Amino acid sequence: MLKIRLKLLGHKKSPFYSLILINAKKRRNGKSIQNLGNLDRLKKKINLDIFLIKKNIQNGAQFTLPVKKLIINQLLFEKINQI
Repeated sequence: MLKIRLKLLGHKKSPFYSLILINAKKRRNGKSIQNLGNLDRLKKKINLDIFLIKKNIQNGAQFTLPVKKLIINQLLFEKINQI
């Protein structure tokens, strides 16, 4: 089973995450199959490749809970800005 999860790339007191597609049995920072975006919580920057995320979801990938919340919040934010 494939999961879409966050991979920690930053260092102490400056977390930086990458949104990745990975086998569910691999560890958090293991080798990923595909990079789907990145997240910097300190600078509040989120870059997601929505097309690749939708494609992988249709192929059977599942979100982890933090990623699910992140994507829902990001999509709602984009819809609010379009109005």
